Amino acid sequence: MKLVSFKRLHGSMVHLGVILDNDQLLDVTALAQSPDGKEIGTLPQSMEALIHGGATSMAAISSALKTPESARYRLLLNEITYEPPLKPQKNVFCIGRNYREHIIEGNIANGRPIDSFPEAIEVFTKPPTSVVAHGSNVMRHGSLTMSLDYEVELGVVIGKAGRGISEKDALDHVFGYTVINDITARDLQKRHGQWFKGKSLDTSCPMGPVITHKDAIENPNALKLGLSVNGEERQAASTEEMIFTVQSIIAQLSAGMTLEPGDIIATGTPKGVGFASKPPRCLNVGDVVTAYVEGVGELRNIVVE
Repeated sequence: MKLVSFKRLHGSMVHLGVILDNDQLLDVTALAQSPDGKEIGTLPQSMEALIHGGATSMAAISSALKTPESARYRLLLNEITYEPPLKPQKNVFCIGRNYREHIIEGNIANGRPIDSFPEAIEVFTKPPTSVVAHGSNVMRHGSLTMSLDYEVELGVVIGKAGRGISEKDALDHVFGYTVINDITARDLQKRHGQWFKGKSLDTSCPMGPVITHKDAIENPNALKLGLSVNGEERQAASTEEMIFTVQSIIAQLSAGMTLEPGDIIATGTPKGVGFASKPPRCLNVGDVVTAYVEGVGELRNIVVE
């Protein structure tokens, strides 16, 4: 099941929806607020409510999809504006240097030994103010950076709280998966001596367009992912190339620290980033950036002034 947060055209309220066939969606929020929804069960009215409602809320949505009344609450996708699938309540957790070939290209570009690999996950964060939706603009920030870059990543959304989660139990704590583009100001990243500032500019965390529920993803560690700029492929890989699996990331991140429902984890990017190209090929105004993850979808954004 693919779940989306959206606004109706010219509307102001964020709704929860389920993507259907034929470029349609079911407006779960409208159904929940209507007399038709009263007989179905406890329908959630937002992505946050759905995540916190767990299996009960998912079952209510599954029931709603089977009712004839739900047909009255369908919309075409061209009748909506996408919102970030989830508004994070705290910083997005991000894993750096998690693909071997990306580490090598970064080591070469930064003059480090080629065989310098992390022994544990390297973690930084991006603030909620950096998050934007599929179809939203990404700011070039030309007065701040001369090296704006892209990074396609599999995003993991936590559904059940836990601390000290084992690798064996890690996927039980996942709600679903999304696409993240970790936009990065490389020169700021280098200048400040750590990654937070260069990774945290406004609009530097495009996310979406949907959250695919975990039941639809058999193995998150075997998904194709990639990114193109203006239709030209820049990144193409598989999550099976990650050094640290989704399970390992959750186990390491939750060691001594509670993960909560709605927490978001970006799991790292493969090779092909702009700053490591020869010559460097970073983002400019007008560029159309499309990131995709198999089984989840395509996240598209345009770079503006």
